[in-house]
Amino acid sequence: MADTDKIVIAHRGASGYLPEHTLAGYAMAYALGADYIEPDLVSTRDGELICCHDIHLDRTTDVAMRYPGRARGDGRWYAADFTLAEVKTLQARERVDEHGARVFPGRFDANAHGFTVPAFTELLDLIAALNRQSGRRVGVYPETKSPEFHGAEGLALEPTLFAVLAEYGYTGPDARVFLQSFSPTNLRLMRQEMSSELPMIQLIGDTALEADWITPAGLDAIATYANGIGPDKSLIVAGNGALVHNAHERGLLVHPYTFRADQLGEGYPDLAAELAAYYFDYGVDGVFTDFCDIAVQLLNPSPEPDMLSAARAS
Repeated sequence: MADTDKIVIAHRGASGYLPEHTLAGYAMAYALGADYIEPDLVSTRDGELICCHDIHLDRTTDVAMRYPGRARGDGRWYAADFTLAEVKTLQARERVDEHGARVFPGRFDANAHGFTVPAFTELLDLIAALNRQSGRRVGVYPETKSPEFHGAEGLALEPTLFAVLAEYGYTGPDARVFLQSFSPTNLRLMRQEMSSELPMIQLIGDTALEADWITPAGLDAIATYANGIGPDKSLIVAGNGALVHNAHERGLLVHPYTFRADQLGEGYPDLAAELAAYYFDYGVDGVFTDFCDIAVQLLNPSPEPDMLSAARAS
């Protein structure tokens, strides 16, 4: 694969610089030159898809303050219990852990205002408008979050996802979209039962449960329903790149996650060096990164992102 074919996936937007899953973060990722913008998708109570990393709202919004009586028995606030109109009243913020501490302390001001939780259609509108303005063909890379949970809640993600994507012209095997999930059942449902031709990626974590997925037999099985894999980057290091080779032998793309300047892999002096190792030494086809500008600059050295060049030329 030529370097120009390798892609940069903006993980939750430009989340190294602005709060994750916000329109501002997505727009910044676009301007920094990302090839695909990645939203995680969950459903509201009224069946609307929103961009949010969790089925819960409490670690990335002020929902606990605005709706103090709406937590479930486990003490969590679920998006599935709120309408889209209610979600739109929330302030989005930098992620915190279960103790309320910031997950990435050096990132954007956690107390900043002006960020909200986007509907998936808002992201698609943004990408469509920016593509028209710039002449680029930036795609979208949505993850179905906890599809089994949503099915049990009577809020199946798949029919709504396909309807929205079709409305925006994302149809067929050449669409500028990748559908990703950690659930093989979910991907098989979309590919085999719902007959979707959209490109799909099987996400793979570094867990004992998923260890069989990266064996030759496991990759053979994935190749029957997916176009590629999205492995935890540690799985590539562990086999000294054998996973990439084995996946490519089966025609599978390899898009590892997650590359962060403030959470480097062991032995790398900076993110550019880590990305170079994965792109060029291991030979991956794309990466999920919170700092898409560094990956873009590595693949396409230039003084400024394409979006800025296009804007000035017009």
